[in-house]
Amino acid sequence: MAARLDLLLLLASSASLLACSAPAAPPPAAPARLPPALGHGPVMQPGAADAAIAKVEAEYLDTFGKLSPVDATNAGDHRFDGAWPDVSPAGDAAARAYAQGVLAKLAEIPTGMLGPQNQIDAQILGDQMKFTLFALDQLKTADLDPAYYTDIVGEGLDPLVNRNFGTPASRIADLAKRLDGIPAVLAAAQERLAHPAKVNTETAIQQTDGLIDLVEHELATRFPADKTTLADSSARAAKALHAFRDFLAKDLLARSDGSFRLGREKFAAKLAFVLEDKVDIDAIAAGAHALLTETQEAMVDTAKQIWAADRLGPLPPLETLVQRKAFVKKVLDLVAKNRPTNKSIVADAKGLLSKATAFVREKDLVRVPDESVAVIEMPEYRRGVAIAYCDSSGPLEKTPETFFAIAPTPADWKPDRVASFYREYNQSMLADLAIHEAMPGHYLQLMHNNQFASKLRAVFSSGAFVEGWAVYSEWLMAEKGFGGPRVKLERQKMVLRLAANAILDHDIHAGQMEEKDALALMTGEAFQEEGEAVGKWKRARLTSAQLTTYYYGFTQLLELRRAAAQQPGFTERAFHDRLLSYGSPAMKFIRTLMAP
Repeated sequence: MAARLDLLLLLASSASLLACSAPAAPPPAAPARLPPALGHGPVMQPGAADAAIAKVEAEYLDTFGKLSPVDATNAGDHRFDGAWPDVSPAGDAAARAYAQGVLAKLAEIPTGMLGPQNQIDAQILGDQMKFTLFALDQLKTADLDPAYYTDIVGEGLDPLVNRNFGTPASRIADLAKRLDGIPAVLAAAQERLAHPAKVNTETAIQQTDGLIDLVEHELATRFPADKTTLADSSARAAKALHAFRDFLAKDLLARSDGSFRLGREKFAAKLAFVLEDKVDIDAIAAGAHALLTETQEAMVDTAKQIWAADRLGPLPPLETLVQRKAFVKKVLDLVAKNRPTNKSIVADAKGLLSKATAFVREKDLVRVPDESVAVIEMPEYRRGVAIAYCDSSGPLEKTPETFFAIAPTPADWKPDRVASFYREYNQSMLADLAIHEAMPGHYLQLMHNNQFASKLRAVFSSGAFVEGWAVYSEWLMAEKGFGGPRVKLERQKMVLRLAANAILDHDIHAGQMEEKDALALMTGEAFQEEGEAVGKWKRARLTSAQLTTYYYGFTQLLELRRAAAQQPGFTERAFHDRLLSYGSPAMKFIRTLMAP
């Protein structure tokens, strides 16, 4: 999933959430044990505390769009679709004051008197406001990351270009306003940026090129009837983007000598916010190493099944670790021979999504929503970090839409690099990717999410839960036999990847891991192609704390599933539907909510 950490939505899901029109799920049961109270406010009459937190939440949802209009658009609140956030220091001050004000209101509510679900929502809102303050005062992203601004611009234009909310006329009018506002956003960026890391500036240059192509060429093609209406606004935006690119390439790049490393103390603090849990960063890294080793051994048995099915003759010697890893690599190379191309990858993804959907229905694994999902080619201006994402319209949106976006290789890649890419994203890996991003992964979970009454919880989705479910769904489908041992082997390879991701996250930002060691981990231990590993090295430097969410969420959910399976009357359908009925709260809340 692609994400931007904005000032007041720092832990919002990288995919905006989709309202679901499937039959309503039963109301969530009260947790058996309540989460710890946040604080002590004045004594209130029964029900008064719940009314007070409902008021604070309603005020937040009514107000946040004024400070974060891009996030509001993605959430489905279209009152501010023509505006941009104030990315100047004055805007930071307003965001800081607002977060402090929300925390002060929460402190006045005796959280011990709240109902179970409201206790959780109160703690979620409080955590987000604290994260906002931490980001403003410690991370200082607006001063250190030029891609922060290109992300804002790309995410601000994207829904107005690609979605179908409101009317065509209203979207065009708001698109023109946002185009007119781009020069001010980029001017603020030039004032603030000083010494970012080189990788951040290089990424911003790539994304700016995509934005220039969007405003100079794509808009006229997408909206021929409104070409004249958008012409002046597009021209002003293009001029500002060209100037910004010159600033990035000719000025900022030369002084992009900052460190991409977050540092151990900040990484530990940020990871606790991102995971919304008390965590030991070293224990997480150690667990990831153990999972890596365990999965490498499990892959040998899966590779044997493929070897036997293909009648490849006697097994090679498998006594030593080196021999076993070489055997798995050989079978992975065999699986990689069946791969898509740039011309076929979108159509192939559509076909695999259809098969996965039919499989989930046949096995009755979880309630399948009725809304459709469109498989699209990822827009150029949203590339540069991930190969795919699920982009679902927000919890406040009246017209639900979901896009499963796939990025083919850039046009300037040489044939050997393209071949390496598609060895990594072969047909079996593409099947696993369709599971993760769509069915029964992000797309399905995000629509279940919007069944929950609390829109605040939908806006502040836990990344660890969202990503953890997507990885868990890969495990589930492989366990049930989807795609046979080939997909299972690629799924196990993905477990190696998520374990390596957590290790990279820790060792880069809390340590001093260099590119050579990172590539050795990914290619030698996780069997990744060199091109994929190079791309992940870039992503790991750009997105501190995010790469750990996959490992943490998956291992926590798998532990929860295994405990539930020991209870009398366990069924997968009931377990999954209940798990998904609470929205997307942090794992510390899910552990309580799912307690027997």
